[in-house]
Amino acid sequence: MNSREEQLKGIDRLLTIMNELREQCPWDRKQTMQSLRHLTIEEVYELGDAILDNDPEEVKKELGDVLLHIVFYAKIGSETEDFDIGDVANTICEKLIARHPHIYSDVKVDNEEDVKKNWENLKLKEGKKSVLEGVPRSLPALVKASRIQDKVAGVGFDWEEPSQVWEKLQEELGEFQEEVKKGDTDQMEAEFGDVLFSIINYARFLNINPENALERTNKKFIKRFQYLEEQATASRKSLKDMSLSEMDVHWEKSKDFFK
Repeated sequence: MNSREEQLKGIDRLLTIMNELREQCPWDRKQTMQSLRHLTIEEVYELGDAILDNDPEEVKKELGDVLLHIVFYAKIGSETEDFDIGDVANTICEKLIARHPHIYSDVKVDNEEDVKKNWENLKLKEGKKSVLEGVPRSLPALVKASRIQDKVAGVGFDWEEPSQVWEKLQEELGEFQEEVKKGDTDQMEAEFGDVLFSIINYARFLNINPENALERTNKKFIKRFQYLEEQATASRKSLKDMSLSEMDVHWEKSKDFFK
């Protein structure tokens, strides 16, 4: 591992390269915060993939890409004299100190839940009118639901036992089935949303990250289906020409390889 001095040299090197690219590269010179936004989102998702794949080498590379974007935004901010990388770093340092009075002041906490409640209460004292203001509007719906539930739980608006959440989920499933019988698509969608919200909440009580869980299943399904495609090709058959029972043989076999 690098020493603190070597780590700081690495950051300084990146800042120097960013300055050079901004001055000399036509593409880098042209970029704005708005043009970089969608690229930054892609990089964060790629980092998420590397983390789920448990690939430290890829995590390192993707962290570098995300760090580059942070430095890029800070460089643009310095050009407009709004802020620079030092301001960015100091702002988060001040926030962390203020949000951790149990470390940097005399507040006492007993556990992680106390820390989370203090965090939300401190944000309200900072002028936020709602604990939900910190949930980005553009988050994907599944992630947003999870963050909403975390936020309100942080101020005590929560179920007491996992069994209560499970009962609520069963209730929502029943209401969804009632709307399915009626065939009202709009109400079916509304009730299905309630089902999803409830199961995400149940996952939280079991310390399961629903986004990670679903993405694991996505990856598993992709690998199994691609195995099915490979076996079909090896048999010189097209999937659309195979019966469901024929495909199911290969699908069941894929479970031996991708769990």
